[in-house]
Amino acid sequence: MILAGGRATRLGGVPKPSLTYDGASLLSHALQAVRGAAAVVVVGPDASGTGGELVPDNVLRAREEPAFAGPAAAIAAGLAALKNNGMGAAWTLVLACDMPHASRGVALLWEALASQPGVEGAMAVSADGRKQPLLGAYSTAAMEREVAVASQGSGLTNSSVFRLLARLNVLDVAVPAGSTDDVDTWADAAALGIDYELEADVKSQEETLEEWCRTLLQAFELEGVEVDINEVLAVAGVAAHSVVRPAAPLTTFIAGYAAGMARGIGQASDDASMNAALDLARKVAQEYSESGAGAE
Repeated sequence: MILAGGRATRLGGVPKPSLTYDGASLLSHALQAVRGAAAVVVVGPDASGTGGELVPDNVLRAREEPAFAGPAAAIAAGLAALKNNGMGAAWTLVLACDMPHASRGVALLWEALASQPGVEGAMAVSADGRKQPLLGAYSTAAMEREVAVASQGSGLTNSSVFRLLARLNVLDVAVPAGSTDDVDTWADAAALGIDYELEADVKSQEETLEEWCRTLLQAFELEGVEVDINEVLAVAGVAAHSVVRPAAPLTTFIAGYAAGMARGIGQASDDASMNAALDLARKVAQEYSESGAGAE
C-alpha cells in the first residue's frame, strides 16, 4: 500500500509523487520498492492530481474519505480497495511515497517478521531512533480490526497512524541510514537531491511566508524578533504526524505563547526562549505518539 495523498502544504501544494529523484518520480521509486507484492494499491488523487504521474494498469487506485483526511484514513481506504478486489494477503506493507530510499529497509521488515512469529507487524526505526510507521509491514487482519474499532469510535479523519496502530504488537526494526528520510519541506527535498522544475513557484512560496511573517511581526510590534520559519513549520509537521493534523497550529501557538511568557519574565532571550519552546514541543509530540496516548 503506497500512500500518495496529502495537501503538501509546506511544498506549496506541489504533489510529492511527481517530484523527481535520480531520474524517476518519487511514486516510481515507491512502486519499485514494493515490487514482487501480490497486489499494490496507491492511495491518493488521480493521475492528474499527482503531477501527471501515471500508475500502471495492474495497480489499484483508492482515495481516503473524505479527501485529505490523513494517512490513517488512507490506510483504511487502501485496505478496503485490496479486500474489495479479492487481493487480501496475510501481511500488508505500508509505504509513504516520499521516501526515495525506503527500499533499503523493506527486506529487513520481512526478515524481522519471519524471525518473530506471533507479532502483528514490523516498523522501521531510523538511525537516530525515530519510528516511522509509514515504512512498516503489518498484519492485514490486525489493521482491519483496528480500522473497524476506530470507525465505531472517534473515526479516522485527521487521526495519526501511531494512534491507529497503538494496540498492535509491533517489532521495532533498525533500518539503514536514510531509509526513512522523507520530503516535508523544500529543505528536505534539497537535502535529498530531489529536483523540481518550477523553481519560481518555490521561491514565491518562501517569499510569501517571509513577507507574511514580517507583516505579523510588525502588526504585533515585534519587528526585532527573529523567527526561524522552517523550524516552526518542522515542529508543526511533527505535531501533525504524531498527534492529529489540527494539532499543528495548536502546538505552534502554545509554543509561541510559552516562549513569550519566558521572555516576558526575563528567563531567556527571544532566540533562546523560542528555541527551547520549539524543542520541547517537538519532544512532547514525539513522546505522545510513541506512548500511544489517546489511542482508546
